[in-house]
Amino acid sequence: MIAILDYGSGNLRSAERAFATTGQEVVLTSDPAIAIEADGLVVPGVGAFSSCMNGINAINGVSIVQERLQKERPVLGICIGMQIMFSQGTENSQGQPFKGIGIWNGVVDRLNAPILPHMGWNTVEADPNSVLLKGIEEESFYFVHSFAAKFSVGEKQSWSFYGERFLAVVEDGYVCSTQFHPEKSGTAGLKLIRNWVDSL
Repeated sequence: MIAILDYGSGNLRSAERAFATTGQEVVLTSDPAIAIEADGLVVPGVGAFSSCMNGINAINGVSIVQERLQKERPVLGICIGMQIMFSQGTENSQGQPFKGIGIWNGVVDRLNAPILPHMGWNTVEADPNSVLLKGIEEESFYFVHSFAAKFSVGEKQSWSFYGERFLAVVEDGYVCSTQFHPEKSGTAGLKLIRNWVDSL
């Protein structure tokens, strides 16, 4: 079973439909027991770092993610769901970085680009050992964001470029994440989702 963490962030139904194409049972849930015990947990995210963390904190989501990783159960963060895996984010922070889940140390900051948000299709420089991008290394994916992580974390990193180089995919043991939206990225995105589900 795949659980999609429902903490008030949008875009849950399109994520639910995309993950259902794998043939797995998919549930939307904020129940800690279901979220912790599922074969895979998806942490989506739409909007701002701070508002997503407020939603995560309201359902004790930090403990859910941390307990899953302690039990070696896979987690996949998507878009802001990737960003909140970092220790801090500056979006809407009024000068004081907002605290994230803290799986990876570092600050998610505004992209240095002439036009924001970075919205639309972009390519990814895939890590040669990437599991998520296997078979879709040359494809483009759909991005919508103004902030990103710009430094290496985890075991495997894949990068994209918009104004500057930023992390597009992190694969780090039982936690993986994508800055783009695989559920909005057509056939390539569905293949990435299948790759992740097959790795569970």
